[in-house]
Amino acid sequence: MNFLNEQKSTGLFQEDWLEIEELYTKKLWHQLTLKCLEFVNKPEVQKSQILIPMYQQFITDFEHRINQFSLVQICLPIVRQFKDPSMSVSFLEKLREKVKLEDQAVVLIDSSLGAIYLESKNLDMAKKYVEQTEIELNKLEGVTSVHSRFYEFSSNYYRTIGNHYEFYKNALKYLGCVKYEDVPVSERHERAFYLSLAAILADGIYNFGELLMHPILTALNGTKDQWLVDFLYAFNRGDLEKFEALKPKWSEQGDLMAAEVKIRQKICLLCLMEMAFQRPANNKQLTFAQVSEKTKLPEDEIELLVMRALSLGLVKGSIDQIDKKIFVRWVQPRVLDINQIKIMRQRLDCWSLEVNKMIGQVQSNACDILT
Repeated sequence: MNFLNEQKSTGLFQEDWLEIEELYTKKLWHQLTLKCLEFVNKPEVQKSQILIPMYQQFITDFEHRINQFSLVQICLPIVRQFKDPSMSVSFLEKLREKVKLEDQAVVLIDSSLGAIYLESKNLDMAKKYVEQTEIELNKLEGVTSVHSRFYEFSSNYYRTIGNHYEFYKNALKYLGCVKYEDVPVSERHERAFYLSLAAILADGIYNFGELLMHPILTALNGTKDQWLVDFLYAFNRGDLEKFEALKPKWSEQGDLMAAEVKIRQKICLLCLMEMAFQRPANNKQLTFAQVSEKTKLPEDEIELLVMRALSLGLVKGSIDQIDKKIFVRWVQPRVLDINQIKIMRQRLDCWSLEVNKMIGQVQSNACDILT
Protein backbone atom coordinates (compact mmCIF):
# COMPACT_ATOMS: atom_id res chain seq x y z
CA MET A 1 0.00 0.00 0.00
CA ASN A 2 2.91 2.35 0.62
CA PHE A 3 3.84 2.05 -3.05
CA LEU A 4 0.31 2.94 -4.16
CA ASN A 5 0.19 5.93 -1.81
CA GLU A 6 3.50 7.20 -3.19
CA GLN A 7 2.28 6.89 -6.76
CA LYS A 8 -1.01 8.63 -6.04
CA SER A 9 0.90 11.54 -4.56
CA THR A 10 2.80 12.08 -7.82
CA GLY A 11 -0.40 12.88 -9.70
CA LEU A 12 0.62 10.63 -12.64
CA PHE A 13 -1.89 7.98 -13.74
CA GLN A 14 -4.07 9.02 -10.81
CA GLU A 15 -7.24 7.24 -11.95
CA ASP A 16 -5.38 4.03 -12.66
CA TRP A 17 -3.75 3.93 -9.23
CA LEU A 18 -7.07 4.58 -7.50
CA GLU A 19 -8.73 1.73 -9.39
CA ILE A 20 -5.81 -0.62 -8.70
CA GLU A 21 -5.92 0.27 -5.00
CA GLU A 22 -9.65 -0.41 -4.80
CA LEU A 23 -9.35 -3.81 -6.47
CA TYR A 24 -6.40 -4.74 -4.26
CA THR A 25 -8.21 -3.71 -1.08
CA LYS A 26 -11.28 -5.74 -2.06
CA LYS A 27 -9.06 -8.69 -3.01
CA LEU A 28 -10.64 -8.94 -6.45
CA TRP A 29 -7.62 -10.75 -7.86
CA HIS A 30 -9.01 -11.54 -11.31
CA GLN A 31 -10.15 -7.97 -11.92
CA LEU A 32 -6.84 -6.69 -10.50
CA THR A 33 -4.95 -8.94 -12.89
CA LEU A 34 -6.88 -7.56 -15.87
CA LYS A 35 -6.31 -4.00 -14.71
CA CYS A 36 -2.58 -4.53 -14.22
CA LEU A 37 -2.35 -6.12 -17.67
CA GLU A 38 -4.11 -3.14 -19.21
CA PHE A 39 -1.98 -0.68 -17.24
CA VAL A 40 1.46 -2.12 -18.10
CA ASN A 41 0.59 -2.14 -21.82
CA LYS A 42 -0.26 1.54 -22.01
CA PRO A 43 2.35 3.29 -24.21
CA GLU A 44 2.62 6.24 -21.83
CA VAL A 45 3.24 3.88 -18.89
CA GLN A 46 5.91 1.98 -20.81
CA LYS A 47 7.71 5.26 -21.49
CA SER A 48 7.88 5.96 -17.75
CA GLN A 49 10.22 4.24 -15.31
CA ILE A 50 7.51 2.98 -13.00
CA LEU A 51 7.09 -0.64 -14.06
CA ILE A 52 10.14 -2.18 -12.36
CA PRO A 53 9.34 -0.57 -8.96
CA MET A 54 5.69 -1.56 -9.47
CA TYR A 55 6.69 -5.20 -9.78
CA GLN A 56 9.23 -5.17 -6.98
CA GLN A 57 7.15 -3.24 -4.45
CA PHE A 58 3.59 -4.18 -5.37
CA ILE A 59 3.00 -7.11 -7.74
CA THR A 60 5.29 -9.48 -5.81
CA ASP A 61 2.91 -9.14 -2.87
CA PHE A 62 0.09 -10.95 -4.69
CA GLU A 63 1.69 -12.62 -7.74
CA HIS A 64 1.01 -16.06 -6.24
CA ARG A 65 -2.70 -15.29 -6.62
CA ILE A 66 -2.43 -14.42 -10.32
CA ASN A 67 -2.97 -16.85 -13.16
CA GLN A 68 0.56 -17.89 -14.18
CA PHE A 69 0.14 -17.11 -17.86
CA SER A 70 -1.32 -13.69 -17.02
CA LEU A 71 1.61 -13.04 -14.68
CA VAL A 72 4.04 -13.59 -17.55
CA GLN A 73 2.00 -11.30 -19.80
CA ILE A 74 2.17 -8.59 -17.12
CA CYS A 75 5.91 -9.06 -16.66
CA LEU A 76 6.99 -8.87 -20.32
CA PRO A 77 6.53 -5.07 -20.62
CA ILE A 78 8.35 -4.76 -17.27
CA VAL A 79 11.35 -6.68 -18.65
CA ARG A 80 11.77 -4.13 -21.44
CA GLN A 81 12.58 -1.44 -18.88
CA PHE A 82 15.81 -3.14 -17.81
CA LYS A 83 18.65 -1.44 -19.65
CA ASP A 84 21.06 -4.33 -19.07
CA PRO A 85 20.09 -7.47 -21.09
CA SER A 86 21.65 -9.70 -18.42
CA MET A 87 19.20 -8.30 -15.86
CA SER A 88 16.31 -9.01 -18.23
CA VAL A 89 17.53 -12.59 -18.65
CA SER A 90 17.93 -13.03 -14.89
CA PHE A 91 14.43 -11.66 -14.26
CA LEU A 92 12.83 -14.00 -16.80
CA GLU A 93 14.75 -17.05 -15.61
CA LYS A 94 13.49 -16.48 -12.05
CA LEU A 95 9.98 -15.95 -13.38
CA ARG A 96 10.24 -19.16 -15.44
CA GLU A 97 10.91 -21.12 -12.27
CA LYS A 98 7.73 -19.72 -10.72
CA VAL A 99 5.51 -20.69 -13.69
CA LYS A 100 7.25 -23.89 -14.83
CA LEU A 101 4.04 -25.93 -14.51
CA GLU A 102 2.16 -23.77 -17.03
CA ASP A 103 3.18 -24.80 -20.58
CA GLN A 104 2.02 -21.65 -22.39
CA ALA A 105 3.73 -19.45 -19.82
CA VAL A 106 7.01 -21.34 -20.29
CA VAL A 107 6.82 -21.01 -24.10
CA LEU A 108 6.14 -17.29 -23.78
CA ILE A 109 9.11 -16.77 -21.46
CA ASP A 110 11.48 -18.86 -23.59
CA SER A 111 10.45 -16.97 -26.74
CA SER A 112 11.17 -13.71 -24.91
CA LEU A 113 14.52 -14.98 -23.63
CA GLY A 114 15.50 -16.01 -27.15
CA ALA A 115 14.50 -12.60 -28.49
CA ILE A 116 16.71 -10.88 -25.89
CA TYR A 117 19.70 -13.04 -26.86
CA LEU A 118 19.01 -12.31 -30.53
CA GLU A 119 18.94 -8.55 -29.90
CA SER A 120 22.23 -8.95 -28.01
CA LYS A 121 23.75 -10.74 -31.07
CA ASN A 122 24.23 -13.95 -29.05
CA LEU A 123 23.25 -16.23 -31.93
CA ASP A 124 24.27 -19.47 -30.20
CA MET A 125 21.87 -18.89 -27.33
CA ALA A 126 19.19 -17.63 -29.71
CA LYS A 127 19.50 -20.86 -31.71
CA LYS A 128 19.23 -22.88 -28.51
CA TYR A 129 15.96 -21.17 -27.61
CA VAL A 130 14.54 -21.56 -31.12
CA GLU A 131 15.12 -25.32 -31.01
CA GLN A 132 14.11 -25.74 -27.37
CA THR A 133 10.96 -23.62 -27.59
CA GLU A 134 9.77 -25.26 -30.81
CA ILE A 135 9.70 -28.61 -29.00
CA GLU A 136 7.68 -27.04 -26.16
CA LEU A 137 5.35 -25.36 -28.66
CA ASN A 138 4.57 -28.61 -30.46
CA LYS A 139 3.19 -30.04 -27.21
CA LEU A 140 0.44 -27.40 -27.12
CA GLU A 141 -2.92 -28.19 -28.65
CA GLY A 142 -4.26 -25.95 -31.39
CA VAL A 143 -3.02 -22.45 -32.13
CA THR A 144 -2.60 -20.28 -29.05
CA SER A 145 -1.56 -16.70 -28.45
CA VAL A 146 2.01 -17.82 -27.71
CA HIS A 147 2.43 -19.26 -31.22
CA SER A 148 2.67 -15.79 -32.73
CA ARG A 149 5.32 -14.76 -30.18
CA PHE A 150 7.44 -17.79 -30.98
CA TYR A 151 7.13 -17.45 -34.77
CA GLU A 152 7.96 -13.75 -34.55
CA PHE A 153 11.15 -14.60 -32.65
CA SER A 154 12.10 -17.60 -34.81
CA SER A 155 11.54 -15.73 -38.09
CA ASN A 156 13.73 -12.87 -36.86
CA TYR A 157 16.43 -15.38 -35.94
CA TYR A 158 16.37 -17.10 -39.34
CA ARG A 159 16.41 -13.75 -41.13
CA THR A 160 19.46 -12.73 -39.10
CA ILE A 161 21.42 -15.85 -40.05
CA GLY A 162 20.27 -15.68 -43.69
CA ASN A 163 18.23 -18.90 -43.80
CA HIS A 164 15.66 -17.82 -46.40
CA TYR A 165 13.63 -21.03 -46.36
CA GLU A 166 13.10 -21.19 -42.59
CA PHE A 167 12.54 -17.44 -42.39
CA TYR A 168 9.82 -17.63 -45.05
CA LYS A 169 8.06 -20.55 -43.33
CA ASN A 170 8.17 -19.02 -39.85
CA ALA A 171 7.28 -15.50 -40.99
CA LEU A 172 4.21 -16.81 -42.81
CA LYS A 173 3.22 -18.79 -39.72
CA TYR A 174 3.53 -15.62 -37.66
CA LEU A 175 1.24 -13.76 -40.07
CA GLY A 176 -1.17 -16.69 -39.90
CA CYS A 177 -1.39 -16.35 -36.11
CA VAL A 178 -2.16 -12.62 -35.96
CA LYS A 179 -4.64 -10.30 -37.59
CA TYR A 180 -3.10 -8.00 -40.18
CA GLU A 181 -4.46 -5.02 -38.21
CA ASP A 182 -2.42 -6.16 -35.19
CA VAL A 183 0.88 -6.04 -37.08
CA PRO A 184 2.47 -2.68 -36.17
CA VAL A 185 2.24 -0.26 -39.09
CA SER A 186 5.94 0.54 -38.69
CA GLU A 187 6.83 -3.13 -39.31
CA ARG A 188 4.56 -3.95 -42.26
CA HIS A 189 6.75 -2.66 -45.08
CA GLU A 190 9.87 -4.34 -43.72
CA ARG A 191 8.06 -7.67 -43.24
CA ALA A 192 6.59 -7.55 -46.75
CA PHE A 193 9.97 -6.67 -48.26
CA TYR A 194 11.97 -9.43 -46.58
CA LEU A 195 9.22 -12.03 -47.07
CA SER A 196 9.15 -11.27 -50.80
CA LEU A 197 12.93 -11.59 -51.08
CA ALA A 198 12.90 -14.83 -49.09
CA ALA A 199 10.19 -16.33 -51.30
CA ILE A 200 12.32 -15.71 -54.38
CA LEU A 201 15.70 -16.66 -52.88
CA ALA A 202 14.70 -19.68 -50.78
CA ASP A 203 15.45 -23.17 -52.03
CA GLY A 204 12.35 -25.34 -51.99
CA ILE A 205 9.78 -22.54 -52.22
CA TYR A 206 7.82 -22.88 -55.46
CA ASN A 207 4.41 -21.80 -54.16
CA PHE A 208 3.86 -18.06 -53.77
CA GLY A 209 0.07 -18.09 -53.63
CA GLU A 210 -0.21 -17.89 -49.84
CA LEU A 211 1.98 -14.79 -49.73
CA LEU A 212 0.36 -13.18 -52.76
CA MET A 213 -3.06 -13.45 -51.13
CA HIS A 214 -1.94 -11.94 -47.81
CA PRO A 215 -2.66 -8.22 -47.24
CA ILE A 216 0.91 -7.71 -45.94
CA LEU A 217 1.98 -7.08 -49.55
CA THR A 218 -0.24 -3.99 -49.71
CA ALA A 219 2.38 -2.36 -47.48
CA LEU A 220 4.61 -2.16 -50.57
CA ASN A 221 1.98 -0.39 -52.70
CA GLY A 222 2.97 3.14 -53.62
CA THR A 223 6.54 2.68 -52.38
CA LYS A 224 9.86 2.33 -54.19
CA ASP A 225 9.65 -1.42 -53.56
CA GLN A 226 6.31 -1.99 -55.28
CA TRP A 227 8.12 -3.75 -58.12
CA LEU A 228 8.69 -6.68 -55.74
CA VAL A 229 4.98 -7.53 -55.87
CA ASP A 230 5.08 -7.58 -59.68
CA PHE A 231 8.22 -9.69 -59.46
CA LEU A 232 6.45 -12.23 -57.23
CA TYR A 233 3.55 -12.47 -59.66
CA ALA A 234 6.00 -13.01 -62.50
CA PHE A 235 7.55 -15.93 -60.58
CA ASN A 236 4.15 -17.35 -59.71
CA ARG A 237 3.26 -17.41 -63.42
CA GLY A 238 6.72 -18.41 -64.58
CA ASP A 239 6.71 -15.27 -66.73
CA LEU A 240 10.23 -14.89 -68.17
CA GLU A 241 9.31 -11.79 -70.19
CA LYS A 242 8.22 -9.93 -67.05
CA PHE A 243 11.31 -11.25 -65.27
CA GLU A 244 13.54 -9.62 -67.89
CA ALA A 245 11.45 -6.44 -68.00
CA LEU A 246 11.96 -5.97 -64.26
CA LYS A 247 15.71 -6.60 -64.38
CA PRO A 248 16.59 -2.89 -64.03
CA LYS A 249 14.81 -3.01 -60.66
CA TRP A 250 15.89 -6.35 -59.22
CA SER A 251 19.48 -6.01 -60.42
CA GLU A 252 19.84 -3.13 -57.95
CA GLN A 253 19.04 -5.48 -55.07
CA GLY A 254 22.33 -7.07 -54.00
CA ASP A 255 20.98 -10.42 -52.78
CA LEU A 256 18.96 -10.99 -55.95
CA MET A 257 21.80 -10.00 -58.27
CA ALA A 258 24.23 -12.28 -56.43
CA ALA A 259 21.78 -15.18 -56.90
CA GLU A 260 20.86 -14.39 -60.52
CA VAL A 261 21.71 -17.86 -61.83
CA LYS A 262 19.69 -19.56 -59.08
CA ILE A 263 16.59 -17.39 -59.40
CA ARG A 264 16.68 -17.66 -63.21
CA GLN A 265 16.66 -21.44 -62.87
CA LYS A 266 13.83 -21.18 -60.35
CA ILE A 267 11.59 -19.13 -62.63
CA CYS A 268 12.31 -21.55 -65.48
CA LEU A 269 11.09 -24.42 -63.28
CA LEU A 270 7.97 -22.43 -62.42
CA CYS A 271 7.46 -21.71 -66.12
CA LEU A 272 7.55 -25.46 -66.83
CA MET A 273 5.03 -26.08 -64.03
CA GLU A 274 2.72 -23.39 -65.37
CA MET A 275 2.92 -24.78 -68.92
CA ALA A 276 2.03 -28.25 -67.66
CA PHE A 277 -0.77 -26.85 -65.50
CA GLN A 278 -2.35 -25.04 -68.44
CA ARG A 279 -2.40 -28.12 -70.66
CA PRO A 280 -5.74 -29.97 -70.85
CA ALA A 281 -6.00 -33.20 -68.86
CA ASN A 282 -6.18 -35.32 -72.02
CA ASN A 283 -3.07 -33.73 -73.55
CA LYS A 284 -0.22 -33.18 -71.07
CA GLN A 285 2.44 -33.46 -73.77
CA LEU A 286 5.04 -30.72 -74.18
CA THR A 287 7.84 -30.53 -76.72
CA PHE A 288 11.38 -29.39 -75.99
CA ALA A 289 10.85 -26.60 -78.53
CA GLN A 290 7.75 -25.29 -76.70
CA VAL A 291 9.52 -25.24 -73.34
CA SER A 292 12.61 -23.66 -74.90
CA GLU A 293 10.52 -20.86 -76.40
CA LYS A 294 8.87 -20.05 -73.06
CA THR A 295 11.92 -20.42 -70.81
CA LYS A 296 14.40 -18.79 -73.22
CA LEU A 297 16.73 -21.76 -72.67
CA PRO A 298 18.53 -23.65 -75.46
CA GLU A 299 16.82 -26.92 -76.41
CA ASP A 300 19.82 -28.94 -75.25
CA GLU A 301 19.23 -27.66 -71.67
CA ILE A 302 15.52 -28.56 -71.52
CA GLU A 303 16.09 -32.19 -70.59
CA LEU A 304 18.21 -31.13 -67.60
CA LEU A 305 15.51 -28.64 -66.55
CA VAL A 306 12.81 -31.34 -66.65
CA MET A 307 15.01 -33.80 -64.77
CA ARG A 308 15.49 -31.23 -62.03
CA ALA A 309 11.74 -30.58 -61.86
CA LEU A 310 11.18 -34.34 -61.55
CA SER A 311 13.82 -34.72 -58.84
CA LEU A 312 12.32 -31.84 -56.83
CA GLY A 313 8.86 -33.38 -57.04
CA LEU A 314 7.44 -30.37 -58.89
CA VAL A 315 6.06 -32.57 -61.66
CA LYS A 316 5.68 -36.27 -62.37
CA GLY A 317 6.02 -37.75 -65.81
CA SER A 318 8.57 -38.96 -68.33
CA ILE A 319 10.89 -37.72 -71.06
CA ASP A 320 11.07 -39.02 -74.63
CA GLN A 321 14.65 -38.17 -75.58
CA ILE A 322 14.28 -39.40 -79.15
CA ASP A 323 11.24 -37.31 -80.09
CA LYS A 324 12.17 -34.56 -77.62
CA LYS A 325 8.85 -34.66 -75.83
CA ILE A 326 7.79 -34.40 -72.20
CA PHE A 327 4.76 -36.25 -70.80
CA VAL A 328 3.46 -34.71 -67.57
CA ARG A 329 0.85 -36.60 -65.56
CA TRP A 330 0.94 -34.54 -62.35
CA VAL A 331 1.90 -31.03 -61.22
CA GLN A 332 2.62 -30.13 -57.59
CA PRO A 333 -0.49 -28.47 -56.08
CA ARG A 334 -0.18 -24.75 -55.50
CA VAL A 335 -2.27 -21.89 -54.15
CA LEU A 336 -3.69 -20.37 -57.33
CA ASP A 337 -4.10 -16.70 -58.23
CA ILE A 338 -7.22 -15.36 -59.98
CA ASN A 339 -5.96 -16.02 -63.52
CA GLN A 340 -4.97 -19.58 -62.65
CA ILE A 341 -8.39 -20.16 -61.08
CA LYS A 342 -10.01 -18.94 -64.32
CA ILE A 343 -7.97 -21.54 -66.24
CA MET A 344 -9.07 -24.19 -63.76
CA ARG A 345 -12.68 -23.17 -64.24
CA GLN A 346 -12.37 -23.40 -68.03
CA ARG A 347 -10.96 -26.90 -67.69
CA LEU A 348 -13.79 -27.92 -65.37
CA ASP A 349 -16.29 -26.53 -67.89
CA CYS A 350 -14.66 -28.63 -70.63
CA TRP A 351 -14.72 -31.69 -68.40
CA SER A 352 -18.41 -31.10 -67.61
CA LEU A 353 -19.16 -30.78 -71.33
CA GLU A 354 -17.38 -34.07 -72.07
CA VAL A 355 -19.28 -35.81 -69.27
CA ASN A 356 -22.61 -34.52 -70.60
CA LYS A 357 -21.69 -35.77 -74.10
CA MET A 358 -20.94 -39.19 -72.66
CA ILE A 359 -24.25 -39.21 -70.78
CA GLY A 360 -26.05 -38.33 -74.02
CA GLN A 361 -24.32 -41.16 -75.89
CA VAL A 362 -25.18 -43.67 -73.17
CA GLN A 363 -28.83 -42.56 -73.15
CA SER A 364 -29.15 -42.69 -76.94
CA ASN A 365 -27.62 -46.15 -77.09
CA ALA A 366 -29.32 -47.51 -73.99
CA CYS A 367 -32.07 -49.27 -75.93
CA ASP A 368 -29.56 -51.14 -78.12
CA ILE A 369 -27.57 -52.19 -75.08
CA LEU A 370 -30.64 -53.37 -73.15
CA THR A 371 -32.12 -55.29 -76.07
